[in-house]
Amino acid sequence: MTDTNDVRDDYDYGHHTGEGGTGPGEDAIEHSAEHDTDAAHAAEDAADAAHEAEQEAAALATVLPYSLIVGQDELRTALEIAYVCRAVGGVLATGQRGTAKTTTVRAFTKMAVGGLPVTMPIGATDDRVLGGWRIKELMKGKPRKSDGLLVQASKSKAHMLYVDEINLLDDYLVNIILDAASTGILALERDHRSEQTQHVEFTLVGTMNPDEGGLRPQLLDRFGLVAAVESESEARKRQLIVERVLRFEAERGDPGSQFMADAARADAEKRAVLDAARERLDHVECGTAVFAGCAALAEGFQLAGHRGEIVLLRAARALAAIQGAPSVTLRHLADVAKPALFHRRGRGDTGTLPLWGDEDDAQVRDLLADIRG
Repeated sequence: MTDTNDVRDDYDYGHHTGEGGTGPGEDAIEHSAEHDTDAAHAAEDAADAAHEAEQEAAALATVLPYSLIVGQDELRTALEIAYVCRAVGGVLATGQRGTAKTTTVRAFTKMAVGGLPVTMPIGATDDRVLGGWRIKELMKGKPRKSDGLLVQASKSKAHMLYVDEINLLDDYLVNIILDAASTGILALERDHRSEQTQHVEFTLVGTMNPDEGGLRPQLLDRFGLVAAVESESEARKRQLIVERVLRFEAERGDPGSQFMADAARADAEKRAVLDAARERLDHVECGTAVFAGCAALAEGFQLAGHRGEIVLLRAARALAAIQGAPSVTLRHLADVAKPALFHRRGRGDTGTLPLWGDEDDAQVRDLLADIRG
């Protein structure tokens, strides 16, 4: 007579190992298939990551060191402030073509984090920006999701998304990008179904040529700072640009180049200054006079909403931290007034960016003159 416990034990053993019964256990087969798929995906991801790292290393070698950039003071200051205080918001560089906007941004991220920003190509599709399916796997009947550029930027070393000619994108796509950059949340809906909310953290840097159209005021206001970029007009600076670029191209592959060593050392020193500013940012004090100055500038320039004065304060605080000051002064506030107010001045709904002139600087001085510290 067979013991029922022996029968039960034999069944359990066969169910889990595939011995006995009609064949391998279904659970074991499913688990093995999933394991194989995960392993294949991990191998593909590792190969892709290695390939991307090689490409980035090759690209970094061609990027001019930040310390060799000539001029571009407004854009450099805006990028540094946004790096020290991400809460300031994105940076919009506006200017004609050929004014080294892209060169400056790439040089900055190379200096600051040793990497390059995730760059959105002109004409990028929604799936490319927001995420979609991997075409190769999809054609094989094995659908697998692919991160969009926003998530890639959040995962990248630079934590930056660079969008050239952002004014040529559809407004709805620009709005999604700006919303994700400011809130840190990417919430999508496709085919009337809400997808899983993703948390993203990146700084948006966009460029635009004002001759090719503007952005709606509501979208412009979402950028923290705007930098007006112009070609250098002085002959000496133009000569210096040519000399530095040509010497960089000639010596970038020479490990014994003193020119390259000096540039690398200057970049490292700048990075140390910015990282130290990040650490001390929360300890920089803001007095009543600074708050009053923000309010006076907001009223005087007829700002719509309250984002402008908040950006003013954050930018001034970041600048003070970069300069090693223990507290924000009205001088710091005056220095960041242009990038913080450039795109927020009352100007109707044309989406254009009127030039900032001497009268605007004079107005800033007059509005802050009556503030008592």
